[in-house]
Amino acid sequence: MSKRNKKNSAIAYGFLTPWLIGFFGLVLGPMIVSLYLSFTQYNLLTAPHWVGFSNYKTMFQDDPNFWSSVRVTAVYCVLSVPTQLLAALLVALLLKKGIKGIRIYRTVYYLPSLLGGSVAIAILWQNIFNSDGIFNRFLGLFGIKGQAWISNPDYAIYTLVLLSIWQFGASMIIFLAGLKQIPEDLYEAAQIDGANRFHQFRAITLPMLSPVIFFNLVMEVIKSLQSFTSAYIISGGTGGPVNSTLFYTLYLYQNGFGYFKMGYAAAMAWLLLIVLAVITGFLFLTSRYWVHYEDGGIR
Repeated sequence: MSKRNKKNSAIAYGFLTPWLIGFFGLVLGPMIVSLYLSFTQYNLLTAPHWVGFSNYKTMFQDDPNFWSSVRVTAVYCVLSVPTQLLAALLVALLLKKGIKGIRIYRTVYYLPSLLGGSVAIAILWQNIFNSDGIFNRFLGLFGIKGQAWISNPDYAIYTLVLLSIWQFGASMIIFLAGLKQIPEDLYEAAQIDGANRFHQFRAITLPMLSPVIFFNLVMEVIKSLQSFTSAYIISGGTGGPVNSTLFYTLYLYQNGFGYFKMGYAAAMAWLLLIVLAVITGFLFLTSRYWVHYEDGGIR
């Protein structure tokens, strides 16, 4: 290697050093430590005690709250992801028509995505759906007596689903960018052949947009399975009422920082990572049957 190449390599590694420090110190290192802790009993006050797969066995065999958190998170994911993506796609289709003030509308619709995960919005949502909240007052205008939506275990999860749907802005922006990439001559050719708008949407828009749909689907599934803030704020950190908002991440947090079962919490975190990897891998595996790429057809 010449002297000049050595100098260029040294400069490159100099620029990479901050990233390498962050990756090994803040990502890879903590991951290895948490993997070790998942096989121990550790309460932050005493040294970790090796227990093998005991934490994992407890999760599956002796912890009913674990299964409650899995059920609540699965229901939340199944309800929120498709409805949020559908809302995002519908609004993106409307905004694609080139209406006046599109930048304002785009900002208005995107704003909830920036604020939706914040503590302030979760508190606002709590006030809207309280027994004396804005939503019940609105129903009262029509003579309808509302519920205590958040404190009722039959409805609490649905208020969180609504909050998730309201945050469709990020997906909508990506859908809108994808829609603008579809060549207009495809629609013109379809119109000449007599295709109506529904047929154009089914035969042109959906296939051409399928890579974007796939991307949004993967991202939203991962995000929904990691949801935490809204459930924590609205339930006061308890996951109540009657575990109806006990998200998996919230229960993981309770074990780690409420009961100081750091080993058990680490085991839950690794199980979540494995589940996310399996679901993402499954989506990638099925994508070859329904995701179309312009350069090479279906992959």
